[in-house]
Amino acid sequence: MRNFLNSAVVTTLATLLSVFVNALAGYAFAKLPFPGRERVFRALASVMVVPAQVAMLPLFLLLRELGLVNTYAGVIVPYVASVFGIFLVRQYALSVPDELLEAARLEGAGEFAIFRLVAVPIIRPILVTLAAFTFLSAWNDFMWPLIILADSSMYTLPVALANLLGEHVQDTELMMAGSVVTVVPALLVFLVFQRTYVRGILSGSVKG
Repeated sequence: MRNFLNSAVVTTLATLLSVFVNALAGYAFAKLPFPGRERVFRALASVMVVPAQVAMLPLFLLLRELGLVNTYAGVIVPYVASVFGIFLVRQYALSVPDELLEAARLEGAGEFAIFRLVAVPIIRPILVTLAAFTFLSAWNDFMWPLIILADSSMYTLPVALANLLGEHVQDTELMMAGSVVTVVPALLVFLVFQRTYVRGILSGSVKG
């Protein structure tokens, strides 16, 4: 039960922070002019070809210097701002009509208000898609929590399940029950957001 709650807390926070930060960043790269915008975006996009495993060691060393090893914050950090999330939102946000944004500016709305009231309703399908991707990734992640967490009481569900597999003895019934508990939340999330999720995927493929 403790491990289930650990996974629930980590996954929920990772999903919320990821959607918020990546939505802001993707919208900024799509619609807010600033010096070097295209060069910075191309540099970020080039990082997508680098395997995530390559960045684990430098990220671990950085988090160790910040004192975030063996903390939930350390587990969540890689999800907060992802190149994939920024790219996904940016490509979809390009479809937001500039006329709507200019009309809102003429009415005196600030940039954050424009983002919240004009852009978000239009890009909502891709935000739900990003939330689903992030939830599934964080919920099922085994490697990063295993690396960053040292206290077994803080383990997420996949790490705790792996620990049940001993060299000579294993609790098969408990592992099966834990596997079901691991699969059910991911299945429920997909079923709840299925229509919006699929619409976001299809729209993103057309607009990209």
